[in-house]
Amino acid sequence: MRVYARELNEHLPSLRRYARALTGSVERGDDLVTRCVEIAVMAPTRFGVPLASAGGLYALLHALFDQDGEGRPDRSQHPIERALARRPEIERRLYLLVALEGLAVAEAAKLVDLTITEATETLTAIREFLRLAMTARVLVVEDNALAAVDLSEMISGMGHVVCGMAATEPEALALANAESPTLAVLDIRLARGGSGISVARMLRDRFAVPVIFVTAYAGDLRLLDEEGLGPVIRKPYTTTAVQDAISQAVFAPLPEMLLH
Repeated sequence: MRVYARELNEHLPSLRRYARALTGSVERGDDLVTRCVEIAVMAPTRFGVPLASAGGLYALLHALFDQDGEGRPDRSQHPIERALARRPEIERRLYLLVALEGLAVAEAAKLVDLTITEATETLTAIREFLRLAMTARVLVVEDNALAAVDLSEMISGMGHVVCGMAATEPEALALANAESPTLAVLDIRLARGGSGISVARMLRDRFAVPVIFVTAYAGDLRLLDEEGLGPVIRKPYTTTAVQDAISQAVFAPLPEMLLH
């Protein structure tokens, strides 16, 4: 069935949103939508996909994306998209269709060739997978014992895991090697003359771990021209400031330098 340009235009915003998520790229996604629209208008029977509804257009996007084998997304900077990319492609598409596009489970299941029961069970598994994937393993580097405990309790209260507490530079480096943190909260001046800035550099360069500084010595970053190492929360800090910074670090796209 021919889908006319006027009807297609109504679907373009959702098609572009979905195609960008499907491919992991604005450029690839927009190219995919362009090809989809051209076929829907000029050769609607080419792929044998019924195009009378938005579901048919999503199916056509899938068919075009899979022309040269199973399509896979580009590597994303966003933590949720990177986590989803670790799942089988059918599961990733099912989640995107339901969570991003708002399709009913029955309709999304049909588009990825699953039964409703299979789709429901899969969505439950993916949501739990994402919950665990978005649980940060946080290294706290702070030589004031009371402040370290306070920060740790805040982090745990958010549902994240404190994988270690260090008061010195050597302790921090040892814990980083042993515990594989995904985020670090650091003071700048540590016990025994240690430097949180040195720890942050190592975490960035060796482990691609983002950092948050909680410190009264932000000026040290300026003196060393390292203000780009991570956000700074000044002491005395508030719970809200720390929690907001952690949430942003967990859910925001990683800086380009941490992806290489």
